Amino acid sequence: MRTVTAALLIKDGLCLIAKRGAPDPLANLWEFPGGKIEEGETPEECLQREMQEEFQIDVEVGTFFAESIYEYERGTIQLLAYWVNWNGHSLHPTVHDEITWVDK
Repeated sequence: MRTVTAALLIKDGLCLIAKRGAPDPLANLWEFPGGKIEEGETPEECLQREMQEEFQIDVEVGTFFAESIYEYERGTIQLLAYWVNWNGHSLHPTVHDEITWVDK
C-alpha cells in the first residue's frame, strides 16, 4: 500500500483543487494537492515539501482531517488529508495545468 497526503487549503471559505498535467497517467483529473510520502518523512513534512514543490509556497500543516483507503488497478492507496494554512502569497503551479477554488 502506498501512503499519500492531501492538503485541504482554504481561502475565503473555498478549497483549493488542482488539475493534473501531462504526461501524468492521471492527467486532466482534479485532486487535492499533496503527494507520496518519502522514506523517513512524516505526513506533515511531506505536505510542506509538496506544497513548496507544486506551488512554491510555505505552509503550516494543521490538524488531521480524514483517511481514505482505495484499491486501484495499479495498487492500494492510503490517503491522509490535513487542514493546511499558508500566508496567502501567490500560488505558482509547477506541475498542474489548472488550479481553482471550490466550495467545500
